[in-house]
Amino acid sequence: MKLSEIFTDTFKALRHELGHDRPRDNRPMWQQRQSSDSDFCRALVANGYMTEAQMQHAAERYRLGRSRDGGVIFWQIDTTDCIFDGKIMYYRADCHRDHHRHPQWVSNCMKRYYLKDYKDGKVEEDKALIASIPSYHCLFGTHLLGSEKRIVKSEKLAIAVVEAEKTAVIMSEHFPQYLWLAAGGLFELTADKLFPLRQHRIILFPDTDPDLKAYTRWYDIAREARRLYGCAISVSPLLEQRATPEQKQRKIDLVDYLFETP
Repeated sequence: MKLSEIFTDTFKALRHELGHDRPRDNRPMWQQRQSSDSDFCRALVANGYMTEAQMQHAAERYRLGRSRDGGVIFWQIDTTDCIFDGKIMYYRADCHRDHHRHPQWVSNCMKRYYLKDYKDGKVEEDKALIASIPSYHCLFGTHLLGSEKRIVKSEKLAIAVVEAEKTAVIMSEHFPQYLWLAAGGLFELTADKLFPLRQHRIILFPDTDPDLKAYTRWYDIAREARRLYGCAISVSPLLEQRATPEQKQRKIDLVDYLFETP
């Protein structure tokens, strides 16, 4: 199979999975699917996490998208505007994750569609090749390093990295002095994903838990990044010092702490 055929079917699949079967649009996929009308965005405002203006501002900055069934798309885009992947997630009306609907990677949607639509007569080796196409991830919000007008070469930003994309979006409007990025989960953070941030001051904010497992894991990653890149990086002890035992049992994050603290 020619590489051009793979890419042709791949983009056809992406348009289908995201409900974008209109005539060809040459804009980047995140622009085609950019929307503040997802269930997630509406829940942010309805539950008091943001005002309507704050939500619109955050949705535009983070280039939030919407799937055809109302899910929010957290695009992972690097500083050169290259789309690494997109995570489709579903939220209830209370702005908490809908655990009955599992998150999906856009890259996996593309593969599933391609393999489902695979025509008879193709050799099995080609089918296996498409199934093994890797997807590469970066930190959610990485594109802001290259697009923020306030960034100049001589300026070192204070970059805050959290676990959840939701946390980064909300915190960005309440504490704009930081540039908020998200790993997408406790186990999604790796030292290599911190490489684009190496010239700036980095503060990691893992969720809390009763056994310090999240804090310890991210502390080890920070130490590795410091060794590899010589960057200024630390792990915030805020939640470990201030969260109650009950909150640690629930494994709260910064947003939970912010809105639960009187």
